[in-house]
Order: sequence, then structure tokens, then C-alpha cells
Amino acid sequence: MPSYKLTAFEPNGEKIIDETFDAVDDHEAKTKGAALIEEQGLQEKTHRCTSPTGKLLLFHP
Repeated sequence: MPSYKLTAFEPNGEKIIDETFDAVDDHEAKTKGAALIEEQGLQEKTHRCTSPTGKLLLFHP
């Protein structure tokens, strides 16, 4: 199963979270990433989820 990377940042660039998780495909990873962001209340923080190939699946500036 591929590993995906989820990161979220403070406005000053400090990382709030930097997690790796497994998903079957990009669609599942996008869903899992969005759920993790929501669980931690980081919807309004800058965040991104990337695939093992570097594809950007989620992004909020």
C-alpha cells in the first residue's frame, strides 16, 4: 500500500503536523487526509497532502 504525506503549517512556517499514512489509492488518501485535517481542527491552516510520486492531492493556502 502506498504511503502519503500530510503536513500543516502555522503562518510563520512552523509545522503543526507532519504525518505519513497508507491508502489504497489517491482518492482514498484525499479522503483520509481531509478527515485528519478536520479531526485536528486545522481546516483554516495551510495544509497539503501529497502522493508518493509528489502529486498534490489536497492544498489549502
